[in-house]
Formats: sequence, structure tokens, C-alpha cells
Amino acid sequence: MTIKDVSREAGVSIKTVSRVLNNEKYVGAETRARVTAVVERLNFRPSSAARVLAGRRSFQIALICDNPSPYYVYEMQSGIRDRCEEAGVRMIAQPYDRQSSKLLDEIESLIDSIQIDGLILTPPASDCVEVLDLLSARSVPFVRVSPGFDVMLTSSTFIDNARAAADVTQHLINLGHRRIAHISGDPAFAASAQRTTGYLDAMRASGIAVDPALIRTGNYYFTSGASAAEALLALPSPPTAIFAASDDMAAGALAAAHRLGVRAPEALSIAGFDDTAISRVVWPPLTTIHQPMRQMAYAAADLLLRPAGAAVERRELGYELVVRGSTAPPMG
Repeated sequence: MTIKDVSREAGVSIKTVSRVLNNEKYVGAETRARVTAVVERLNFRPSSAARVLAGRRSFQIALICDNPSPYYVYEMQSGIRDRCEEAGVRMIAQPYDRQSSKLLDEIESLIDSIQIDGLILTPPASDCVEVLDLLSARSVPFVRVSPGFDVMLTSSTFIDNARAAADVTQHLINLGHRRIAHISGDPAFAASAQRTTGYLDAMRASGIAVDPALIRTGNYYFTSGASAAEALLALPSPPTAIFAASDDMAAGALAAAHRLGVRAPEALSIAGFDDTAISRVVWPPLTTIHQPMRQMAYAAADLLLRPAGAAVERRELGYELVVRGSTAPPMG
């Protein structure tokens, strides 16, 4: 089957079929539905090579991702792939190491070797000045997930990290906790500072003095959460609750509490952030913030696949406080 067959069966021009296949504007809903139905009935699959030769697009986009959570990476890839499949576009996942001295060379090589139509940057790449400058200089379209600065530089998707962190902290306050510790994330991620801000805002809004000894810096890994919790529980006046900026760190804190004989949630409430798979398999399961990672990724791909020249758009998604068994009122 060729595009000419689709054109003849649908009773429209080849250009109209092309516009429908490329998800372009200027096609009425009824015509688009008719062409789509013919494409499905004929099981038409456009040739990637022909599409490239016919225009200046490669019909390929790349994901640049460097995150300590495999679950986050998987959800990002899944969301982008879902949107790409709808548009007939291929997704390429490119590992990103912000510590690599060859980082910019690797990204330039990616751009030149496969002539990608655009990129999606996830944290911390979404805030790497060198990467942003390179893509801007090369005029390569890109969309960022959860950027922390110069947010109108490009279109982006995000949640309100500060408000979400304030909500989970307020949950602990409402249970009666006053000595609430916070394990922050890797400073390279803008979300880390945003979640710490939310924690501080909730504490101050409730008139609770913030003890600097109760704030520890982690790196989003399980081990950093465990180390931070051990240090917190060794304080002369340990916390009755811990809010960690990721589920992996919260799980690490929970493991440290078990190892030290501190019962959760009876003697120590622990809450996380992200609602990743680990939050549901530890015991007790973690109270956390559900971050819609797959939907954020889908929305990022949707923004990238818009026609050239589309206005910069900040697309905010909602979050949800998920209360599970790891939090309870403090003893006494």
C-alpha cells in the first residue's frame, strides 16, 4: 500500500494524507477521521526513508536522561514512547552523565549522526547551562521536564514541588509531629531545593521552629537516606518524623530505623516523594507524593511534536498525597 492508495480510498489529496500522518494543522476533524480510518483499514505504514526524503524531518526525537531512580527513567521513556507511537515518531533514549568531560561532544554527535527533530531533557540536564547553550546555538528544538531556572526559555512540563512538599510536611504536622526532619535531594536537581522550600514553608506556617540539625543532605539514593536517618536518630533529641525528598531515600531511612530497632510508624513516621514502586513494597508501605511521571513525559513529547513556531508553553500537572502505613501520630 502507498500513500496514493490512501489518497484514492479517502477521496482526498496526497498532501492532505501527508498532513494527517504528520499530525499537522489545516485538516478538518471529519477529513482527519476519514483518512485515519482508511490508514487503519489498509494497514498503511509510511516508509521512514520516504518521509525523511520528502521533507526536512527525521521523525526521531531523543530523550536525555540521568536519574538515580530506574523507575523514573522507565516512566519517562514509557510516557514519551506512548506519544511517539501516536505520531509515528521514533524515540531514542540517550544516557546522560553530567560528570563526563565528553558530554557536549556526545550530544553533538547524537544530533549530527541521526539528525534528530528535537530533544527532551529531564533533570538535571534540564538545568545544565552548557547543554542549553549548545542546543540553542544549534537551533535544535527541545522541551524540558521540571526546569528550575529560566523557565520560559522553552516549553516544559512540571509539578509544583514546593507545594507538594508542603502538603506532605503538613500531613505530618496534622498528625501531631513537631520534630520533623528532612532529607533533601541532590543539589544538582532543582526539585531538591523546591522540596526543601516546601518543607520549611509548612513548618514556619505552623509556627514550628526549624532545627538545622534536622535537615540532612542526601543524593536520592537508598544509601544516602539510610546514612542520614542513622545520623538523625543518633541525635540527643531525635525526630519523631522524617520527610525524605524521594522514595528511595525514605526506604533507606526506613531500613535504618528497622536496623536500629526503632519501630515505624509507632516511634518514627517516614514519608517520601514520587510514589515509585519501592514505596509500595517496603514495610510499612510509604506515605508519599504521587508524581505523575509518565504523564509529564507524555506531555513533554506532545509539546515537542507541535508544529514549528508554536508558542512556549508551561504545562503543569497535578500531584496527589498518598497516605499509607508509614505515618501515624507520635507516641504519647
